[in-house]
Amino acid sequence: MITLQHFLVLSAVIFSIGLYGALAKRNVVAVLMCIELMFNAVNITLVAFARYLPATAGNPYGPLTGQVFALFIIAVAAAEAAVALAIILAVYRTRRSVNVEDVNLLQS
Repeated sequence: MITLQHFLVLSAVIFSIGLYGALAKRNVVAVLMCIELMFNAVNITLVAFARYLPATAGNPYGPLTGQVFALFIIAVAAAEAAVALAIILAVYRTRRSVNVEDVNLLQS
């Protein structure tokens, strides 16, 4: 039987992979993908907590709360990806590189 701990371990592993990738990668697109992995790990945690924790007096909706929070995170992640890709495209047009170390906009 799958319990809450299984989902939390899965979420922690996915978040750790995303964190490592965001800190270790040199390509901006790869860093963006790793940040999306971290968002998805948080979504798994929210939905798992909403599924396995009982509804209380302050939260009469029960499992619906986790899904609503997950939808908000997905919407924010989509907006963040669109803005980040637009910035990456603008930087690539001027610098001809998507390497994190080559992108220093404070120097001309």
